[in-house]
Amino acid sequence: MRNAFLIYSTLVPSRPILQSFVSSNKSNVFRCHSDNVGSFVNIPYACSYSNAAKRGDRPLLAVATEQGSVDIMDTSKRDDWDFEPQRITVQPHANGIFDVKWSPSDTLLATASGDHSIRITTLSPSVPSQERTLHTLRGHEGTVKTVAWGPSHDGDILCTGGRDGGICLWDLRVGERSVGGEVPPVLSIPKAHDLERKPARSRTSRGKVVAGTPLPGITHLLYTDTHPHGVVSSCSSDGVLNFWDLRLPSTNTRTRSKKTAKQHPKPLFTSVDPTAYGGSRRGRGITTLAHGTGPTASLVFALGIDSRVHTYSLPSLDALSGYMPSIATGADVAEMEDPHAFYDPRMKTNSFYVRMAASPCGRWLACGGAVDGKAYLYDVSAAGRTRSASGVRGVELKGQTGEVGAVDWADGMLATCADDGTVRVWRPDMDVSRQCRDDPEEMKWNWAWSTDV
Repeated sequence: MRNAFLIYSTLVPSRPILQSFVSSNKSNVFRCHSDNVGSFVNIPYACSYSNAAKRGDRPLLAVATEQGSVDIMDTSKRDDWDFEPQRITVQPHANGIFDVKWSPSDTLLATASGDHSIRITTLSPSVPSQERTLHTLRGHEGTVKTVAWGPSHDGDILCTGGRDGGICLWDLRVGERSVGGEVPPVLSIPKAHDLERKPARSRTSRGKVVAGTPLPGITHLLYTDTHPHGVVSSCSSDGVLNFWDLRLPSTNTRTRSKKTAKQHPKPLFTSVDPTAYGGSRRGRGITTLAHGTGPTASLVFALGIDSRVHTYSLPSLDALSGYMPSIATGADVAEMEDPHAFYDPRMKTNSFYVRMAASPCGRWLACGGAVDGKAYLYDVSAAGRTRSASGVRGVELKGQTGEVGAVDWADGMLATCADDGTVRVWRPDMDVSRQCRDDPEEMKWNWAWSTDV
C-alpha cells in the first residue's frame, strides 16, 4: 500500500489527491466510550499515530481523552460492517490528557495532563495493566500542554511545556534510581517566552495583592533535524518562536560556579511575530507546530489562533509570512492575501484545542476547525516560495459535529478527532470521491467526503 500511495501522490497533481479524501460512515468512524456514569461522550483531546504507522506499517493511533484514558486503535482499512480490531485502553491519568506521543521505537507513550504531571506508559502485553505506568514526571505548576521525545535517545529523554510558561527536560534514567517512580526534571526553563518578565503579581496603592498578566503558556515543543539537541517552542500570547539547545546539564558540579548554576538557558534564535503583521495588530498565539519533511524539510509551520498557518525557516526561525506590501495602505489584515501563509475564509482556529499536523511525505498539512465539525487540508509543496492566492485555499473535510481538535497523519490516511466523541479516518479514493460528487444525496448515507468550493 505504501509504495502504491507514494507513486499515486507523485504522479497525480497534489491538490486533486486532497480533493479525493473520503471516509466511510460504516468502517472509518471510531467512538471514544465514557466510563463515567451519566456521560455518554468521552471527548478526544489529542491523537498520535505511531512512528511505524507514518512509515507505512500497521496504523496504530493513540487517542487521549478528557477522562484521562488513552485508546490504541488499529485504523487499518476494512470492509463495511467488519468488526473493529480489538483496541487497547490504558488509564494513566484521572484528568484530561492534552498531548500524547509515542517514543521513537513505539515502545512507550508519554502523556501530558491537566493534573500537572506527565506519565510514561508501556504497552507491553507482558506487563499487568495496573503496572503499565512506569514513571510519573512532576515539575510543572500548571496543566502540561505538550510533550516531545528526544529523537537521539530512544525512550530516555523528553521535554515538556506547560501553561505555567515553563519548559522541562527529563531523563528517565534518573527514574531508575528514584523512589516510587517519580522523576524530577534535569533542566527547567521558567518563563521560557517571557524571560525578562517580573512575576505576575502586583500591589494596589493600599497594598493588596492582585493578579497580574499571566505568563505566556507553552503550547508546543518540536525537535528538529537541523540540530541534534534543537527544540522549537511556541506560546499562547503571540507568534514568536524560540529555538533552544536542550543539552543535558553537566553533572560535574565542581566546575560550575554559583553564578552559572543560577543561569537559565537562552534561546539560540528567536523569531519575529508574523501574526502581528508588522505591528499593524496585536499578536496572536500559536496552537501547534509542525516540522516539514521532504520538499518542506527546511521549514516549520505554526497554526495560529488568527486562523492562519504561518511559515518559518530553519534553523534561524526567520518568519516568511507576516510581510505584505498592502499593510502600508491600511488594509484589513483579515482580508489580505499573505503569499507565505495558508488560510481559508471558512477555517476558524480561534481555540487552543484545535491542532495541526504535517503528512509524512511533507506535502500536506491538516488543520482542525473550531466550528461545524470541519477540518482543512493544504498543499504546502511550494511553501517557502511565493504563491498565488489560488494555491492557498484549503480543501474542506466535514463528517463530524462540534469542534475538530486533534488531527494526525499516517502513511496514506488522516485521523480527525471531534467534540462528538468520534475519531474519523480519511483516505484518498478517486472513484468513491467521484461518485459522492455525482450523486451526493445517495452517497451521504454511507460516506463523508472533501469539498472544494
